Amino acid sequence: MEKISSEAKKRYAERVGEYRERIDTITESNRQLEASVQVASKSQGLTSGQYRGNQFADPEALKEVNSIRFTLADQYLNIVSYYSLMNALSLSLLGIKNESFLNDARKSCYKSIIYMEEIVSPAIDSPFSEYQQGVESLEAFDDRNKYRLLCKLGFAIDSVIEGFGTFSKWKWSFVELQGRYAVIAKNFLNLKTFIMQLDPRIEGYSERLAHVQLVKKLLQQSADRYREKYELSTMRLDDIKKAILYLAAMKRLHTLLGEVEEAEVVKKKMEIWKTKMEDDQKKAEMAERMEKLKKQGG
Repeated sequence: MEKISSEAKKRYAERVGEYRERIDTITESNRQLEASVQVASKSQGLTSGQYRGNQFADPEALKEVNSIRFTLADQYLNIVSYYSLMNALSLSLLGIKNESFLNDARKSCYKSIIYMEEIVSPAIDSPFSEYQQGVESLEAFDDRNKYRLLCKLGFAIDSVIEGFGTFSKWKWSFVELQGRYAVIAKNFLNLKTFIMQLDPRIEGYSERLAHVQLVKKLLQQSADRYREKYELSTMRLDDIKKAILYLAAMKRLHTLLGEVEEAEVVKKKMEIWKTKMEDDQKKAEMAERMEKLKKQGG
C-alpha cells in the first residue's frame, strides 16, 4: 500500500474537522427539536416511538409537531451528506474507505425515515383513511417540498449503499431500508386530492407526476428485492410475504388511479408469487418430515 503523505493527512484532518463541526451544530439543533416533539407527544398522552399520525386529539398540535418532524427528517439527511463527504475524503486523500463514517450515515438515514414514518405511517398497504390526518397535517409544505425531501432521502440511501460497496455485510439489510423508503414515498401522497390535482394548470403538477412515478418504481423495486432476498439468502416466508405486500400496495395505487390494466398485471403477478410461496412451503414441510423419519429410523 502506498504511504500516505503528511500533507494528505493534514488536509484530511482539516476538512473532516470542519464537517464534524457542522454535524455537531445540526445534532444540537436536532436535540432541541426532538425535545419539543416529546413534550407535544406527552401532552397528547402518547409515548415515544408510537406512530402518531391519526392519534392527536388536537389537529393544530399535530400540524406543529409534524412540521418539526419534517424538519428533523431533512436535517438528518444533511448529516448523511456530511458523513458521505467524509468517507469520500478518506478515499481520495488516504485511499481508505471509512466504514465508521458510512455506518453513522446509515444510522442517520434510519432516523430520517423514522420521523417521516411518524408523520404518515410505516404500513406498506393500508387504506388512506388510516393515515390521512398525518398527510393533511403537512399543509405547511407544498408538493415541491415533499418531493424534494423524498428525492433527498433516495440520494442519501444510494450514497450509503454505494459507499459500502457490492459485497457489504449490510447488503440484505439495505432491502429493508429501501423498502421503508418506498412506503414513505407512497404514504406522502395525498390520495384524496391527487386525481383532482393531476392538471398541468395547477401549481406543483410536475412534482406530483414525478412523485407518483417514483412511488410506482420504488414499490416494484422493493417487491423484486424482497423476492430476491428470499430466493438468494433467507428462504424465509416473511420475506416473500413482504414482497407480495409491496405488490398489493402497487395494485391498490393503480386501482385508485383508475389504471385498470396495470392493476390486473400486478394482480396476476401476486397470484404467481403466492403459488410459488405455497409450493416452497409444502416442499419445506415435506423435507422436514423426511428428516424426522430418517432420524427415527436411524
